[in-house]
Formats: sequence, structure tokens, C-alpha cells
Amino acid sequence: MLHTILLQANAVSEMIEPHEEKLSIISLLFDKGSIWITIPLIIISCIIVYIFIDRYLAINKVSKDDTNLMNNIRDNIHNNRLDSALALCKATNTPIARMIEKGLSRLGRPLSDINETISNVGQLEVSRLEKGMSTISTLASIAPMLGFLGTVTGMIVAFHDMSTAGNNLEIADLASGIYTALITTASGLVVGIIGYICYNTLVAKINHVVFLLEARATEFMDLLHEPVK
Repeated sequence: MLHTILLQANAVSEMIEPHEEKLSIISLLFDKGSIWITIPLIIISCIIVYIFIDRYLAINKVSKDDTNLMNNIRDNIHNNRLDSALALCKATNTPIARMIEKGLSRLGRPLSDINETISNVGQLEVSRLEKGMSTISTLASIAPMLGFLGTVTGMIVAFHDMSTAGNNLEIADLASGIYTALITTASGLVVGIIGYICYNTLVAKINHVVFLLEARATEFMDLLHEPVK
């Protein structure tokens, strides 16, 4: 008898206490009202990550400063071994080496021409490293706008449902629409922030390469002014 009473009491308490539903972000992202924003954001984030990894590895590969290169080139020039210096640059195959190689191929011309030549080569090398950077910047700007577009569209639908529901309006239905609308903004902002971080990380690494190119170009021009021993 006591056991039966306890079971009935538990059943009554379960009926009285409201069941707390957990918020599922994944289900909101792929809800029929927001999936048309979620899919483009996923594509954008994949493109950003792909370009970032590709550029990061490429830039990181050429950002190491080889001090032995300039020392060997200096020794070869001082010993009138121009062919050895050119062969060394071709074998090294880095932006700095290609820039110095072009300068070596212009020896005998005015120093201003040599300086302009290596500057042009340096700019071309930087342009190669910046490949895809504008794409990351554009996608990082588009992502938040897509999110806001989804929010505005979702709010329009929510208020339309509110106006047509009349006395049958339920707060749960309205809240669900607003959840779906706001999740697109959050998703767009997350993708935009990731894109912004990736872009600025690459910019910082490219600036480091630019500094190295300028430093080695200046060192090479100073080398041409040194007296031959």
C-alpha cells in the first residue's frame, strides 16, 4: 500500500514539474529556417581554413633567414666567382636568393638599376605570398553580413507568424523563431572572427618576410660598394 502511494506521488510530481528542454545549437543551425545561411557559412569557413593553411605553410617555409647565404655570396663576389654565386642562389631557391640572383645578373650596370631590379623582384615575391589574402578578407567580411541577413529574415518570419496567429499565438513558437534567427548572427560572427584572425596572422608573417627582403636587399647593395680584397 505504501509503495503504491509513493508511486502515485512521484507520478503526480512529474506531471506538475515542467520538463526542462535542452537547447540544441546543432538543431537550430540546421533548422529549415536557418539552413540556407548555415550551409554558405560552412563553405566560407572551409575556404578560409584551406587558404590559411596553404599560405601559412608557404610563408613559414620562406620566412627563415639564412645568414650563411649572404656570407657565401660575399665571399664569392670578393673572389670574383660570380658563376658560383649565381649557382648558389639557384640552388637555394628562396625569395631572398631569387632577389639576389637577379641583382647578380645585373652586375656591371648602374647601381640604381640594380637596386630597382631587386626591388621589383622583391615585390613580385611578396605578391606570390599574398595569393588568396584578398579572398580571406572578403569572406571574413561577408560572413557576418550573411548572419545578419538570416537574423533579419528570421525576425520578419517571426513577426509575420505573430500577426497571423491572432489569439492562438504561443510564446514557444515565437521564441523558437527568434532562436533560429539569432543563431545565424552568432554563426556569422564566429566565422568572421576566425577569418579576421587568420588574415591578420598571415599579414604579420608576410610583414616579417618583407622585412627580411628589405634587409637583405640593403645588405646586397652595401656589398656592391665594398672594395674588392
